[in-house]
Amino acid sequence: MRERRYYEIGENASASFRNHVNYCIGTGRMGLALQKEYMNQLALVQEEIGFQYIRGHGLFTDDMAIFQVYEEDGARRIEYNFTYLDLVMDNYRSCGLRPFLELGFMPAAMASGEQTIFYWKGNTTPPADYGEWCGLVTATLSHLMERYGADEVTGWPVEVWNEPNLPGFWKDADMQEYFRLFEETFRAVKKLDSRFRVGGPAICGVRDEFWIRSFMEFCRDRKLPVDFVTRHHYTTDFPENAGHYGYAELSDPQAGFANLQSTRDIIDSFEEYRGLPIHITEFNTSYIPNCPLHDTNQNAAYIAQQLSRLGDVNESYSYWTFGDIFEEKGVPFTPFHGGFGLVANGNIPKPTFWTFKFFRDLSGTCVHRSDELVVLKKEDGSYCGVAWNQSRTRTGRELEFALSLAAGQEEYFLLVKTVDEETCNPLKLWHDMGEPSSLTAAQKKLLQESARPSVSSARVCAEDKTAELGLRVKEHGVVYFELNPSKLQPDRGYAYDRVMQYSGGGAE
Repeated sequence: MRERRYYEIGENASASFRNHVNYCIGTGRMGLALQKEYMNQLALVQEEIGFQYIRGHGLFTDDMAIFQVYEEDGARRIEYNFTYLDLVMDNYRSCGLRPFLELGFMPAAMASGEQTIFYWKGNTTPPADYGEWCGLVTATLSHLMERYGADEVTGWPVEVWNEPNLPGFWKDADMQEYFRLFEETFRAVKKLDSRFRVGGPAICGVRDEFWIRSFMEFCRDRKLPVDFVTRHHYTTDFPENAGHYGYAELSDPQAGFANLQSTRDIIDSFEEYRGLPIHITEFNTSYIPNCPLHDTNQNAAYIAQQLSRLGDVNESYSYWTFGDIFEEKGVPFTPFHGGFGLVANGNIPKPTFWTFKFFRDLSGTCVHRSDELVVLKKEDGSYCGVAWNQSRTRTGRELEFALSLAAGQEEYFLLVKTVDEETCNPLKLWHDMGEPSSLTAAQKKLLQESARPSVSSARVCAEDKTAELGLRVKEHGVVYFELNPSKLQPDRGYAYDRVMQYSGGGAE
């Protein structure tokens, strides 16, 4: 089934599009940054996409070893150990990243209970002593300010906890106890240095509108000048479990966008908080780290539509996560296991990696945006854009785009990069290999080679100040294009058509 789209983009065309694709990226718990494969994947992501901030769990969990308790002269004593914190932060900074600091989870020696979450047992109970908690927060921030400079560190956003509306992440999903945690933390951080930006409540899904409204009411009543609001955004239904995996169906993207708008509307209904920035500190399709959907071209096309819209009402949107070194459900058995990451283990980019790369490479003023295409124009008269063919279930649909663009030059160079199930699909290659759980060096190299976009090009001659071009986007495909002014300037005696035997001098 083939569908055609025709768009005429005139000289004065304009469209709304806020592209914050590289503001922040997610990661598993911060202690994983001490692993070589983790850093290899992060280096690849930064080389191609270049995020500004990184957010992850586990700043205060016991594997980071910051909070230490000992006994001396019969009294409980507290000390702090920043050895691993320094190593992690240095690793991030070496990749050009700053932390978007999520404060959590609870050190076991400070916790009021024994409830934990994940394979690595992050404690999700309130502190037994809020004074000790605030002391830990301010001591950690003070150390970072001393090490990296107060002007630098106060520019790192601070988010209080993660998903307190879910009982697994915050004991009993106790709203009032979370509000206490937020207020105590907010005031302690602001007392340390008022330049810090502090926000929350980092809620996800369940009763989200009630939590956002209640949070804003609490901040208003307690006169807390909260700096930003955070929430999460996932777009699949409940998964069906089979063995190590959870299979989830994509939900209606329009319903998801409407839900995000509801958060914006609630915040703006409070006069003192109208226009307050919203940061989506986690988003993906599925919310589980073992969903095969994440590894597919379908995921890449669906995320393309998300990236075209998430900037409408949100200051940032952080994909969860950059890589598959991630252990919420334990260490995965295979390189393609449905992990959250843009990069599979073995340093193999997934199709969604290129969706982010394509949107990162967009620049200029938006002149067209639809549910399947974004086009931008630069000051030099060149164009760039991304087209995608997104569907929730397989349909067999193929899209053909015909674009008519206002042209200020006569000759152009058209560059097209394509990611679809035929051109960039390492998952299929791995399947055809026999789905090996342990990759040889040769298999890994082959998978990396298969995980790059195909590149094609053409010369386009404008007529009547209009450049015409066509794009073909197969099912679950994502295509990036550039149209750049380019006057042909051949060397003396060089004739490309003659070399290629396109006309004249060809063999009979």
